[in-house]
Amino acid sequence: MDDQNKNLILATVLSFVVIMVWFVMFPPPEPVIDPNANTPAVTQTDATLPPAATQPGATATADGAAPTAEAPRLTIDTPELTGSISLLGGRIDDLELKTYKQTLDENSGIVRLLAPVGQPNAYYALFGWGPAGALNFEDVPGANTEWMPAGGGTLSPGQPVTLRWDNGNGLNFTRQIAVDEHFMFTVTESVQNTGTAEARLFPYGIVARHGKPTNLENFFVSHEGVVARADGKLTETDYDDVADLPLVDREGAQAQVVEAQTDGWIGFTDKYWMTVLVPEQGKPFTSVTKFVPQANIYQTETRQAVVAVAPGETVSSTQRLFAGAKRWETIRAYQNDGAVGTTAQPIPGFIDAIDWGWFFFLTKPIFAILHWLNANIGNMGVAIIALTFILKLLVLPLAYKSYVSMARMKELQPEMEALKERAGDDKQMMQREMMKLYKDKKVNPAAGCLPILIQIPIFFALYKVIFVTIELRHAPFFGWLNDLSAPDSSSIFNLFGLLPWASPEPGTILALVFIGILPILLGISMWLQQKLNPAPSDPTQQMIFAWMPWIFMFMLGGFASGLVVYWITNNVITFTQQYAIMRSHGHKPDLFGNIKSGFKKKPPVVPVADKSAKPKKK
Repeated sequence: MDDQNKNLILATVLSFVVIMVWFVMFPPPEPVIDPNANTPAVTQTDATLPPAATQPGATATADGAAPTAEAPRLTIDTPELTGSISLLGGRIDDLELKTYKQTLDENSGIVRLLAPVGQPNAYYALFGWGPAGALNFEDVPGANTEWMPAGGGTLSPGQPVTLRWDNGNGLNFTRQIAVDEHFMFTVTESVQNTGTAEARLFPYGIVARHGKPTNLENFFVSHEGVVARADGKLTETDYDDVADLPLVDREGAQAQVVEAQTDGWIGFTDKYWMTVLVPEQGKPFTSVTKFVPQANIYQTETRQAVVAVAPGETVSSTQRLFAGAKRWETIRAYQNDGAVGTTAQPIPGFIDAIDWGWFFFLTKPIFAILHWLNANIGNMGVAIIALTFILKLLVLPLAYKSYVSMARMKELQPEMEALKERAGDDKQMMQREMMKLYKDKKVNPAAGCLPILIQIPIFFALYKVIFVTIELRHAPFFGWLNDLSAPDSSSIFNLFGLLPWASPEPGTILALVFIGILPILLGISMWLQQKLNPAPSDPTQQMIFAWMPWIFMFMLGGFASGLVVYWITNNVITFTQQYAIMRSHGHKPDLFGNIKSGFKKKPPVVPVADKSAKPKKK
């Protein structure tokens, strides 16, 4: 590959990196939201929606009554979850993840996922029945219904809890809530008609979020907001786009309504956590994404078909709620088997709740291999190194052709120089003779670009894996590298821990300037790889190539350390492959000579005397 093509490829890669670093350093500003602001009650009874999709009266958006934190509660206690259920509305609104800490600090608290109304960033799930036919909102359980517990007061795997409510007009409602060993709740709603008239109503589920989350990443690589699937189609909607949905009722609610016939689910996803409603698969349901601007509340809903309950009849409906970590192995089990250790329905496409990105066809298999390697090796950093070897092995045939082509190009160097002398300023002749020379010697000058072109999508796919998958969160490598999803925590600022003060905080300007050990190793590996070839003769190109490794070193210093480990390993393997292949084809790279020449001072340029000029007369 000639110098011009090489510069073009490097400039392309550099542009991508510049864009990513820009978004890291300068994310768009977020509006300040007061989480303690009072929120009015919200209803939606607009007749423009079909009767079966009409929102229940006092919904899960806000309740205007006493904060739910003061209502009686039932305890949630599982191997991975702790929290409680409020008997006011039967809300699942208090949930923490036992196995995930907020930070690496030993004294750090565990991650809180759900919070009740009255607390900052209220976030909860609610289930109930919507009225149809002759029923009113007062006839069905809603956000402010005071449920009565029946039986035990602790929800745990194999030990469901039961809630009851009698509307006083012939309808008795029962809600059974079960939970598995991981993150899946199963909510079974039953209504018994003891009256004399038929009752028509429909079951629904709601996940509501008061205000936009305050801990958003604000980075284009990761989707945070609403994630939904309907009849095989996945949709991802950012919070800003939810707030721009069209107006659907007189009270100012904005919504998007999707009718699903066969399968689907909907909820909110963060970078590592999500809360998703899963109605019965194989049956029609209505999926709703909603924003209520007056209350600053984001909401997702599932509304199932209206049922007619004859006198003396009991009707039941079941739906599930996933509330927990987006752990690949667990989510895949729900997709394939329904739930771990149960006979629940499989959830089609549930693995796509993890944000795999545009290169999903690479991201998914790369993560599957990485997960398998980590499970067998027991160290995610070593697994990344092993994955790099596998990826390099897969592209070895193309790399081999590339390095062979580069070796042959070196062999042609004397003939190319002679051709330049003959052609002079005749560019057309130069181009024509070059093409003839390549054809005669069977050399493809573009072959050297192939490994770099393949490397770009692999790099971005691996970057996506490291950035969004929870398996990399807080995953240690060795020594000071205790979180491969975060930048290298060492720093020149304190001489890598030798001086008695802390390293700069990640993401700050100081952290980008006073880089750690891994970025320095990255720069050195790129520099050594560059020295396999002599510096280009053009001074501008020579300067660009001289600075490139050190520019990348600082630019990637703020990236996840797992990605830098991959890049260093990739550079070392590439260096070894190129050296060995070029040696096998008779070209011995003068590594030490190229390094030594890089440190030599360039002789000053002396103007050449014009021999055609006439001598001056004395």
